Amino acid sequence: MPITIMIKDATTSGRIFNETPISFDSELTTVRAIITARVGAEVDAYNNRLPEYYQGLVQPSDAENTLNGYRLRNRRKIDSEQQCTVALDAFSKNGYFVLIDNIQAESLDQMIVLTDQTDISFVKLTPLIGG
Repeated sequence: MPITIMIKDATTSGRIFNETPISFDSELTTVRAIITARVGAEVDAYNNRLPEYYQGLVQPSDAENTLNGYRLRNRRKIDSEQQCTVALDAFSKNGYFVLIDNIQAESLDQMIVLTDQTDISFVKLTPLIGG
């Protein structure tokens, strides 16, 4: 049964500054699948409209970080697979934390049981640059 979770971006002090609904086909998933779904949704949203700023977990290559998000020098479609690779690598290198019900996820293959009450937050520690 599909389940939709609100994925949040938070500061290290706990302030929420972005929320994105992400749907999963099953209530049993992994941290890897959560990250991949989140990044894929962000890239799809950007590629469908090509706005001036990209709002996402991973900074695309050839983009500058601004107050409004990442601004690509030349508007173009972003490579979802490359963004996911960078995001997964950054998780492994502690570039950001994923908190699930306020408990830090420890590995990409960690199994998670999702409910409509599951709280998932991403806390960035360093700028992430991808595709």
